[in-house]
Amino acid sequence: MGIYLLISAPGQIDSGIENSVRSINKVPNCTKDKAKDPLGVCSINFQGKPVITCPVRFREDWLITEGAADFFFPKDTSWSSLTEVRLRDYYGKSAGNIDVVLVAYDNQGKVCDFGSLEIQAVYISGNVRDPFKYYMSDCEANAEMDWTSESKYPRPDFLSSSRKRLVPQLLFKGEILHQWKKKMAVALDRSFFETLPELKEVNRDEAEIAWLVYDLELNSKNTCYTLVHNKTVYTKFMDSINAIARPRVGDMSKFMSYLQIKVDKKLELPPLNETIENPFED
Repeated sequence: MGIYLLISAPGQIDSGIENSVRSINKVPNCTKDKAKDPLGVCSINFQGKPVITCPVRFREDWLITEGAADFFFPKDTSWSSLTEVRLRDYYGKSAGNIDVVLVAYDNQGKVCDFGSLEIQAVYISGNVRDPFKYYMSDCEANAEMDWTSESKYPRPDFLSSSRKRLVPQLLFKGEILHQWKKKMAVALDRSFFETLPELKEVNRDEAEIAWLVYDLELNSKNTCYTLVHNKTVYTKFMDSINAIARPRVGDMSKFMSYLQIKVDKKLELPPLNETIENPFED
């Protein structure tokens, strides 16, 4: 079966979904895609591995905040978390919302430090709702359905996720936080992280960004998928920006060959002769 649903196969349940939904949604139930007819798909199967496609899925047991707090603050620091915090620039205009802000406070409850945590799920290309509805129409009968031959078979769009989502967040919100000398953390799926360019790692004490990398692992004892921390990668801010935002330059000769093909086709066509009316005539 190509897609992991609320019940991804007979006896295999993604245990983190219920906890995640309760921890962030304004209502107890999933509202992904549509509140009245929720999609209910938080991850898809890609090359035999589940890839997280909904940011709420990362909030199972709030492991990500514990990982971020460990990077931001000294041990025994009192801290709490705030979600969807508006960040403004010098002119008071919105630079976007920070997914989670971890706030450290003293014995009197006064804020003394903070750090920013961004959660990056993966975009999907193709259609998820149709196979989901088909599966849900008869879960038992459709448990072994194969959707892979369909033209709109859903696949993770890693490139769009980095270029259209992750990079803008780092450039706009990240630049403000960097100027303030505040640490950042990014929580993301291991499959997604492995598609990023190689990041130059530094020691934890020198780091400005912590990349919190997670997996969904199937627990054979209770047949449930759980969110598991895979590793943490420490980097500098500008090193990460330069690595992710700048494209890898290809061979210019291939582009020249492509241009030649386009020109050859254009020259083979008859010239376009059109009469243009004199704009100065009455």
